[in-house]
Amino acid sequence: MMLKDIMTVGDAVEMGAYEFTAERIIDFASQFDPQFFHLDAEKAKNSVLGGLCASGWHISAAMMKCNVEAIERQAGAVIEAGGVPPKIGPSPGFKNMKWLKPVYAGDTVTYFMHFTSSRPIRNRPGRNIVEIIYEGRNQKGDLVFTVDASVVEFD
Repeated sequence: MMLKDIMTVGDAVEMGAYEFTAERIIDFASQFDPQFFHLDAEKAKNSVLGGLCASGWHISAAMMKCNVEAIERQAGAVIEAGGVPPKIGPSPGFKNMKWLKPVYAGDTVTYFMHFTSSRPIRNRPGRNIVEIIYEGRNQKGDLVFTVDASVVEFD
């Protein structure tokens, strides 16, 4: 079974949600993006961002966590129905990653995927490139994150 067999082009599939607590924001930033507006709530109040907010890389990593969990749920459902789930491989890359609005401590971002296309790789029989748009929306419904990604799928 291929992704195109279980997903409709353009449909938004909800992958899951992630709560950006102050503790999570500070923990991630301490390890990977130690800018003051990700580490210190008081200093962040006086920044252009106006408060403690998540690193864009944290927002992206949370998307990937929700993505992997969604793929595992989807595969489980296909197996339960007696099918064979799609064989998803690595990503050859992404483009147009955008962090459109700050994600503040206390925000919850819900992530979605939009399957946009699948095409064979000419010089790699049995492999396709699948194009997906990922997006994240905060609890108000505001678009805060988007990225265009590709993934290799095997027949």
